[in-house]
Amino acid sequence: MAMSLPNQIGAISGSPVAVESGTVSGEPRAATVNASAVWRSPATNLRCAVQKHGGEIDRISPSPPMSPVRGMRPDLAVACQAFAAEMEVPTAEEVVVREHASGGACHREKGVPVYVMMPLDSVTAGNGVNRRKAMNASLQALKSAGVEGVMMDVWWGLVEREAPGVYNWGGYAELLEMAKKHGLKVQAVMSFHQCGGNVGDSCTIPLPKWVVEEMDKDPDLAYTDQWGRRNYEYLSLGVDMLPVLKGRTPVQCYSDYMRAFKEKFEHLLGDTIVEIQVGMGPAGELRYPSYPEQNGTWRFPGIGAFQCYDKYMISSLKAAAEAIGKPEWGSTGPTDAGNYNNWPEDTNFFRKEGGGWNGPYGEFFLSWYSQLLLDHGERILSSAKAIFENTGVKISVKVAGIHWHYGSRSHAPELTAGYYNTRFRDGYLPIAQMLARHGAIFNFTCIEMRDHEQPQDALCAPEKLVKQVALATREAQVPLAGENALPRYDDYAHEQILQASSLNIDGNSGEEEMCAFTYLRMNPDLFQADNWRRFVSFVKKMKEGKDANRCWEQVEREAEHFVHVTRPLVQEAAVALMH
Repeated sequence: MAMSLPNQIGAISGSPVAVESGTVSGEPRAATVNASAVWRSPATNLRCAVQKHGGEIDRISPSPPMSPVRGMRPDLAVACQAFAAEMEVPTAEEVVVREHASGGACHREKGVPVYVMMPLDSVTAGNGVNRRKAMNASLQALKSAGVEGVMMDVWWGLVEREAPGVYNWGGYAELLEMAKKHGLKVQAVMSFHQCGGNVGDSCTIPLPKWVVEEMDKDPDLAYTDQWGRRNYEYLSLGVDMLPVLKGRTPVQCYSDYMRAFKEKFEHLLGDTIVEIQVGMGPAGELRYPSYPEQNGTWRFPGIGAFQCYDKYMISSLKAAAEAIGKPEWGSTGPTDAGNYNNWPEDTNFFRKEGGGWNGPYGEFFLSWYSQLLLDHGERILSSAKAIFENTGVKISVKVAGIHWHYGSRSHAPELTAGYYNTRFRDGYLPIAQMLARHGAIFNFTCIEMRDHEQPQDALCAPEKLVKQVALATREAQVPLAGENALPRYDDYAHEQILQASSLNIDGNSGEEEMCAFTYLRMNPDLFQADNWRRFVSFVKKMKEGKDANRCWEQVEREAEHFVHVTRPLVQEAAVALMH
């Protein structure tokens, strides 16, 4: 009897393969075939005479993130390569032997697990799953390639959109079950920010309607710059503890949302859902919205602008100034810090010689501004830790990789974002120490970038910045995870990620590695044949870990074969998925 298409694919891949088994609410219900979905480790005696360290440079200009198109396009056929991988499935006896040798499931294996960010619009405005068939095929593709899991934004503006305390988890419930079916772990982002207006935002999801209504009544609930421009991406931290949202404080709203998420998905916590990333500001990052791209306000590599001019933050500034006997410092922020698109030397405040940033007033203001951000993080983290305690999930916080003008003395773009980091002061150690107090993971971006790829006249130094953050997390003894800031599909970027994730920052990192890496982003470009081949190889190298006794040419040959051997079945599966 001929094997069905899913079974043919499953036989090649050794992966769980979904087959229709009844329906739920008009949608096919999936059953799975139990099988391993990991790459089988090579024989222990495999050796290679030549170790590949560099390789041919393949540079590709970063392109804006894209979401998969509706329906199933031919270029997503490669996504269905997920249904196949040339792997052997270990026997039960082999599994027992391996677990005994490794110390069981609690043992943290060598290597860096790779997660992939899902499209920003994975859940529709109607709280359903967007492009369901393509999503299913893509998740299966990622699993078969050895990906550990996915990261998904759980948008406050979708779930609690209509009324306070009324939560609609519809699309997320289905997506999480889909991830579980494919054996993928999930990093769930509590996205308390607006989608739209930042680098790579491909759709618009505003804050909940009732929150926007309150911001319209009281515009000072929004972050504000010195020219009175309001930013609606995220509520001002100046109102964190004020009951300005229908009787609740913003921190209470965030806490209630996280608690409702926990209660809804308690059965998946610690197993499928392994991490909760807590949104702390614009783009989900712990920072001020100092460089908003919306409406062309800011352009790279401008220094940005301070966001402390709503009446609530000014009130806090006034109290802080009076407390040190300098009431004249409390009426406003710096008035000589230029505008969004200036460079440091254009301004009196940020210039290297005699700049206000390095004087008594500058030290006062920057200490106050950055401390408010740390306090904001502390409040929300305290709540998150209490809510998710003993559930088996990790808590993480994302910090922005602001690498432009890093080589200047003042580090102006970091200062306007709330990171008090200068040539004379470490601004990342206090953040790392705050996260360490709550057992949280420090998630950092721009891991894929090299200094020489960036405009040197703007003194960009992403590699030096990543090294500084790695040293800060080591000193604070907090785990470090990474992300790429822009979409990259080339080997050159992959090699930089491999290097950075190994944490070989001073030649003395021992066994230390990043605890995870999240890849930006699941989209049709990722599944284009050449990009997919490179990605499969990259994932395997990350899983091998540093100092792996493997020949990278061998890994790349395995990836090439993985892609090639499944092509006929993949094309057939793509046709089936389009109908």
